[in-house]
Amino acid sequence: MKDPVYKTIELTGTSSTTIEDAVNKALKRAHKTIKGLRWFQVIETRGSIDKGQVHQWQVSLKVGFEIEDK
Repeated sequence: MKDPVYKTIELTGTSSTTIEDAVNKALKRAHKTIKGLRWFQVIETRGSIDKGQVHQWQVSLKVGFEIEDK
């Protein structure tokens, strides 16, 4: 087994319900076009406010995916 090499990208998922939902939405969308997703790291959590309440969670992630050997 070879030692893998990873490329990293940054994504921001959003959700009107939970932080976890924002993370899952970002990863689900990335999975549609990027092969080999392996790990993620939350790098920032923020949100928007409407009428004094949380309107939308915004979670930025660093996501690593494995570079395939050709």
